[in-house]
Amino acid sequence: MKYLGIMALAAAILGSSTTAQAANVQITAQNPVIELSISEQVDSRPDTATFNTGVETKAATATQALRDNSRKATMMIDKLKSLGIAEKDIQTTGINLNADYEYDRASKTNRFVGYRVSNQVQATVRDISNLGTILDALVSSGGATNLNGPYFSIDDDNTVKQLARERALANGKQQAENYAKASGYSGVRVLSIAEGISNSAPGPMPANRMMVAQEESVPVAPGQVGTSVNLNITYEMTR
Repeated sequence: MKYLGIMALAAAILGSSTTAQAANVQITAQNPVIELSISEQVDSRPDTATFNTGVETKAATATQALRDNSRKATMMIDKLKSLGIAEKDIQTTGINLNADYEYDRASKTNRFVGYRVSNQVQATVRDISNLGTILDALVSSGGATNLNGPYFSIDDDNTVKQLARERALANGKQQAENYAKASGYSGVRVLSIAEGISNSAPGPMPANRMMVAQEESVPVAPGQVGTSVNLNITYEMTR
């Protein structure tokens, strides 16, 4: 069990009237209230990985640079599809055209040499056991010039969320009852619950660690993804 912290045990005189608010609904409590902020995290093995890749080309003219880039980008996307990635899991995230300069040491100025075009794509792999092979094949024969990621996640995390939610509720009730009994009350009742959910995973693998020799498969360790449910719960102490 993990806690983000206890916000406050409301200062109130026994028998006084306290008001708790949730979703613009006024709920009047006849006894003191307890406000808790509780977090519960459930770790599980990811089943989905997302990475970003792309191609970059240079040419003397903008038109030629764009044409060369379009040809290579098409080859790269076709390669992704041939590696088993569905078309719906391939998305273009950016196409950039910029003037290209080189620094001239003699004149100490930037000299215009042409144009640079990049096409970036995001791809989602739903069978992460093949991720290393896909990354290796993409660089060695797919023409990709850069890689970023992977970012691991759970495709359907409803079951994990529900487990974290149940643990957080049980944890919150136990803590609230402890406060109530210490204050001379017998139990608690829930007045309001507000929820927040977050996911955490190991950071992306640096691109230079992915660019291994062509005859080797890229090692990938998916680890675990943490799904956290954060609850802000208000209880009323009961006799």
